Amino acid sequence: MTTQRIAQRKLVGFGTDLVVSDGDTAYDTSAEVAAIIQANTGLGGPFFLCWQMTVPAQQILAWGSGSPSQQRNQGYMWFYAMDAGTDFEDGNLRLVIANARSTRVRVVKEMNTQRLHTTTATLAGGSPTDINTMVALPEQVAFPKVGENSLMQLFFQSTILGTTVDQSNFSIPATIYQ
Repeated sequence: MTTQRIAQRKLVGFGTDLVVSDGDTAYDTSAEVAAIIQANTGLGGPFFLCWQMTVPAQQILAWGSGSPSQQRNQGYMWFYAMDAGTDFEDGNLRLVIANARSTRVRVVKEMNTQRLHTTTATLAGGSPTDINTMVALPEQVAFPKVGENSLMQLFFQSTILGTTVDQSNFSIPATIYQ
């Protein structure tokens, strides 16, 4: 009698970029994210949730992509919250992973947003295009990956108030495993 061996499926990851429109219904437009930031703005106030995406079925995600040992292979990110044509609202941005009910929440990375955009507060000029000036975000392998129905979240804390916030946008690397 022979027994058949079933090979374990090895998950293969590929890099992507998460953008505003990838968010859940209340977080999937620039205007919605900007309104959340504007409503919660306050100098040195607490961190607040400004964007969230539920991990789709049959996917596992991690913040970041690529490897720091291969500089041009890793992902690069940008983020801004601005009064278009006037100024930026800056502060601290946290990349967070959480289970579906947010009973297990882990901060993966926290960074100052002044490093994540240009100095031109316009829709066309706010996002950097030169990776030499962008912040690298390789896959964050020190943290667990999150699966179906888990949450990829962004939390924000204002430290430099802008006039108002009417636009927000970002591109943050992630790795998808299927």
